[in-house]
Amino acid sequence: MQRLKTRPQFQAALAGGSVARTAHFVLHRLMLDSAAGGEAPAVGAAHALMAPGQVWLGALVPKRWARRAVTRNAIRRQIYRIATDFEPQLAPAAHVVRLRAAFDRKVYVSASSDALKGAVRDELRALFERANRGRP
Repeated sequence: MQRLKTRPQFQAALAGGSVARTAHFVLHRLMLDSAAGGEAPAVGAAHALMAPGQVWLGALVPKRWARRAVTRNAIRRQIYRIATDFEPQLAPAAHVVRLRAAFDRKVYVSASSDALKGAVRDELRALFERANRGRP
């Protein structure tokens, strides 16, 4: 699994549209299938940024929804860990997991608690399972 690193890579993957969502996360996917005949211009540009036939993953955890760096890094680590478990089931495409809502600080008082990490893991598993169900 390759990681998305540059802004153009993230922008191209986000342009692909969302394929699954949960209460706190959204999974965006841009298919990189080189066998597609009539490619859209965005897909052609994405081929220059990312090699087709591989799984690419990026994690987008904005400060708006996770104020503390410790929390953002813990969520990011959980995203990559769970995605590694689901890698054999993922399509060869560019995927971005985006945090879209904050976890309640009254419930998860600590910035990086085991309870928070467990909740994030459970929700990410549900997100990837939903994405795989909708896959052709």
